Amino acid sequence: MESPHGAPRGISVTAEDFGLRGPRGWAFRGVRIDAEPGALIAVEGPSGSGRTCLLLALTGRMRPTEGRATIGRMRLPKQMAAVRGVSALGPAPGVTDLDPALTVREQIHERALLQRRFGGSLRSLLRPRSERRASMRRHVDHALAAAGLDLESLPKGPRTSVRDLERLEELRLSVALALIGEPRLLGVDDVDLKLSDAERAEAWDLLRSVAESGTTVVAVCSEAPEGAVVVSTASAGDDEDETEDETEAEAFATEVDRAEAEADDEESETDAETDETDETDETDETKGAADAFAETGRA
Repeated sequence: MESPHGAPRGISVTAEDFGLRGPRGWAFRGVRIDAEPGALIAVEGPSGSGRTCLLLALTGRMRPTEGRATIGRMRLPKQMAAVRGVSALGPAPGVTDLDPALTVREQIHERALLQRRFGGSLRSLLRPRSERRASMRRHVDHALAAAGLDLESLPKGPRTSVRDLERLEELRLSVALALIGEPRLLGVDDVDLKLSDAERAEAWDLLRSVAESGTTVVAVCSEAPEGAVVVSTASAGDDEDETEDETEAEAFATEVDRAEAEADDEESETDAETDETDETDETDETKGAADAFAETGRA
């Protein structure tokens, strides 16, 4: 994991005649993209036009069936696992939902534990526990700042329940959680859903700021903002009746992601075995992580 004080390197996104056909027809097809690293890419189209499917395909979470796409030097669909390794999803209904039963602090704490345990390199896992905690605190603080989320400004501070967050606050929290891992590509679904004009402008300012800091952003919306690289899915399928419903696409994406994750687990058996010496410390680490986050006052 890179230092939070250094700007993450964005990644280019290109696609030519990119398409995905599902059980009920084409979700999207004929998509063309040419975006430089650090670009803000707006996937524009009406609900049900395959926007979410395209977002998941570009982040390596759905397998395309037509055309080609490259994320940096990684080709889709051949290198889906590698693309997932450099990308992260912010809010994506049905895929990365926040847990309404948790507080904001608990939601951040949970993501930080997962990132620290599974998101780092083997070398980072061999570092002393205190160093890993301090490093993660810095990454959490940096992600919260980048997402513009001030925990103390929430109704009950970090103890505010996720279910009590306003829509824009939910967006900021989801983006912050995704940025903890310092991805080179950030995917965000339904940016402008249930937002007022003023809130919509704030949301796009947030994503534009993330892109300007170096992270390439792909954001699904009904209307693209000025200055974005616009990709339209309005006429993605040959027949409107055959267009794949986004809800079904999200369920399909979950199944594909699970299958891909199993393949990744098999590939990383060696790393898992080398982690065995660290397993004894993990129980103590999990118990102590809450104290570490409490010390920061930001978790």
